[in-house]
Amino acid sequence: MGDTLRRRLKQSRFDSSHHEALLNVLVAADHVKSRYARALRPRGISLPQYNVLRILRGAGEAGHSRCAIAERMLDHSPDVTRILDRLEEAGLVRRSPGRADRRTSIARITPRGLAALEVLEAPLQRQTQEVGGRLSEAERRELSRLLEKLYSETAAARSPDRERMP
Repeated sequence: MGDTLRRRLKQSRFDSSHHEALLNVLVAADHVKSRYARALRPRGISLPQYNVLRILRGAGEAGHSRCAIAERMLDHSPDVTRILDRLEEAGLVRRSPGRADRRTSIARITPRGLAALEVLEAPLQRQTQEVGGRLSEAERRELSRLLEKLYSETAAARSPDRERMP
């Protein structure tokens, strides 16, 4: 494989091609997350907060419970309640008791939250284009297919030589 990861980690060799490939995935994911986080920072929104806002925009007026939001998050965060608290304090989200079970609350995005997402779309789209633009359309499709293969439950169950992650 390439030398970029070796230089980045200042490491001359890897235990196996499995190890090198998975480290590449982790470094690439961190790179993309860092770029998105930098684009969001001037607006005072974290990446998990942005993710919650996107989830709630997709839910529309029906909203979602905390558990439903947690299931949809890109990074499974144990502190969804705290994220919702901060978004509510900023006026980007509102919560109300659930109709079927008043012990739960339903979060909904506010007009202010929708406006915040609209402002954030351009800088995030630039990051997506800059990073994704390094690959051809065919390469992006292949990368997506390969990455899904890594985390797909059915692929993991079929793999005869599954190894523990380093």
